[in-house]
Amino acid sequence: MVSTDSDTNSGAAATRVLAEYYRAFSTLEVQAVLPYFHEPSLFIGPQGVFAASTSALVEAVFTPAMEGLRARGFARSELNVQNVKSLSATTTLVIGVALRYKLDGQELERVGVTYVLYKSDAGWKIAVLIIDDTNDVTRQG
Repeated sequence: MVSTDSDTNSGAAATRVLAEYYRAFSTLEVQAVLPYFHEPSLFIGPQGVFAASTSALVEAVFTPAMEGLRARGFARSELNVQNVKSLSATTTLVIGVALRYKLDGQELERVGVTYVLYKSDAGWKIAVLIIDDTNDVTRQG
């Protein structure tokens, strides 16, 4: 179930951008995901905190991750949105679970994700990505 506040237009627009981002991510082509990130972007995960001020630095974050997924038989990823909160006219918080699937359709893993999207003149972009890769994300459904 998605919980939203009164400003559903920002939340809907932000989640549409994330759906497009997940389609791009599923190609495992780094260049396909770069346009979805704000410059600068902040990545927070079990490995630490990384600030990416350019698309080249975002590329450096995604290249090894995508290579690892490719080696594990990754086919696609989708976002199960659990909460959307518009923080302002230009900032939206989206919390969910990234569901990753293998080529044979079996689930590869679940990763808890939190996004902060920022709306600039270029539209909604991911400004902050927080990853919880414990693989212990509760199965919903």
